[in-house]
Amino acid sequence: MNPHSEPTEPNSSDNSSRADNPSHAARPADPATPADQAPPSGSSGSSASSGSSGAAGGPPAEQQVTLRSAAELADALPYLMGFHPDDSVVLVALHGERGRFGGRVRLGIPADAAQWPDVADQLADCLISAAPDGSDRPTAILVYLCQEPGPGESGKDVKDRLRPLAQRLRTACGALDVPVLEALCIANGRYWSYCCPDFRCCPADGTPLAMPGTTVMAAAAAYAGLQVRGSLKEMEARLTPRTGPRGAEQVKALDTAAAELLPRMLRPDGAAGVRRDTLDLAEAMLGRFRLDTPTGSNRARDACDDALITDAEAAALILGLQDRLTRDRAAEWMEGSVAAPALRLWRALARRCAGGYLEHAVAPLSLAGWVCWATEDGPTARVTLGRALSIDPDYVFADLLHRALNEGLDPEPLRRCLREQRKEQTAVSGSGRTAPAQETPRPGKRPQPVRPGTADRPLGPRGGTRPDARTTDGRRRRRAGRDGDRSRR
Repeated sequence: MNPHSEPTEPNSSDNSSRADNPSHAARPADPATPADQAPPSGSSGSSASSGSSGAAGGPPAEQQVTLRSAAELADALPYLMGFHPDDSVVLVALHGERGRFGGRVRLGIPADAAQWPDVADQLADCLISAAPDGSDRPTAILVYLCQEPGPGESGKDVKDRLRPLAQRLRTACGALDVPVLEALCIANGRYWSYCCPDFRCCPADGTPLAMPGTTVMAAAAAYAGLQVRGSLKEMEARLTPRTGPRGAEQVKALDTAAAELLPRMLRPDGAAGVRRDTLDLAEAMLGRFRLDTPTGSNRARDACDDALITDAEAAALILGLQDRLTRDRAAEWMEGSVAAPALRLWRALARRCAGGYLEHAVAPLSLAGWVCWATEDGPTARVTLGRALSIDPDYVFADLLHRALNEGLDPEPLRRCLREQRKEQTAVSGSGRTAPAQETPRPGKRPQPVRPGTADRPLGPRGGTRPDARTTDGRRRRRAGRDGDRSRR
């Protein structure tokens, strides 16, 4: 188990929140996501701007949300993560005397209880000891255990079964001199406290969670424009390959496409042709997706997207995107009007990687994660890239994106680089400087005769009497080489 790190991203409204239990404060920033650690927010203190105007020319007025009970802490979890973290253990760091929310780590609860001690030690160490700066060391920890009851179980059964894990987490944090302020179990629409022994406020049957949208945290999140994107299982279901008869049909299409692709790749210009055909087909699919925008639930929208692309088209795109240069060119579709259809297309392709082609899903998943990050949807980006890395932990593109996202880097430099690359490709295509074809002179063009006595003339600024074709052609070939090198970076 090696939790990935994940930053708390400051959002545009930068709302603050304070958790008083009984007197500590907490600050949530942009929702974190299932990727597994979020370092503390860069904001100082227990309050931040909520978007209201302050004095003229000065900073905006600060607004705070205070969380005073275990019920409000339980209600705040989806807003901290950006989704409902079902089947997860979540640790949240608190900083300073007022308990500002900081880093978060999340991991799926291991089914084998024998792994719990090691998991608890590593999660505590990841959140507390691995802080980038010693000054960011947490002053307290909140622990959440979220799991729905299994067959024949009740929520109380889940709480009792997970009690040893909660106790081990408290011990692991205490061993690092950081106390666990509250440990909550959330199951079946109720919550229980592992820290409060008073049955008057924490009954044995648990306490019902607040109705969605009725709490102070929900109001603050709505004001700040923060979104809860459903449950983690629902988000992952949108990326899961199809099974059953439809999955078998897609596997047949992939087998057929792979058999046809191999002879093409063995030709001298086969790789370039496959790249060109893959990108042309992807552009055609983007146009199709743009013209048909589905509505309804996520499941209904995904079903409509699946119907827009045939098995053969999906197979050709999936195999073509395994080429790194093709994938990097496809990454240019990441903003503006093309971003939404591109995200839908990459998700649809990931769902088509059925059977033994599961590893082929890493390329479209990485592209989907990049589009989410580029469009400032950090929670979905982390879920998507986490899914890609769970299939292939060594896939460099997904790993680099995941690390950059978790370290709180701005995607704009990469967006700018891709924009410039797109402009260069468009300019090269528009001017006809594409290739080896330029090395042959155009038919019907007569060579210019050399005038007598010009051999001894010095060359002028534009090459004098030397033929332009040789100089221009050499320059073009060098430019093509540099462009090729640039695309490989």
